[in-house]
Amino acid sequence: MANTLPKSFHCSREFTLAVLGGKWKTVILCYLTQRPCRYSELRRLMPMVSDKVLTERLRDLLSAGLISHRQGGRGASPGTYSLAAKGRSLSKVLHLLYQWGHENAAKFHVEVGEPLHGFGRDKPRP
Repeated sequence: MANTLPKSFHCSREFTLAVLGGKWKTVILCYLTQRPCRYSELRRLMPMVSDKVLTERLRDLLSAGLISHRQGGRGASPGTYSLAAKGRSLSKVLHLLYQWGHENAAKFHVEVGEPLHGFGRDKPRP
């Protein structure tokens, strides 16, 4: 990871938040729980993030072993990002974070979108 992790943590929650910390990492992981995506697709899905930040977050997630990147063949389509086994193990956690945010946003007087609603239904999972 770009920011290397300390060798010890006070508790496992602190470790989990350190791995998932950094704006956009959980968003990328949530999209990849639906299906593999190309860089350009992730870029389109997250218009508020810069190319530099998206690239950094993808590198962090690759370095942590949470996602994998498969290169496209010569003249073929560009490579795709997908969840690695470690990333798939976070699916339940990501769902619980989504659910908590959905249930509590109004209490914080904020609105939240539904970017995953319908995402992935137009393309079959590999």
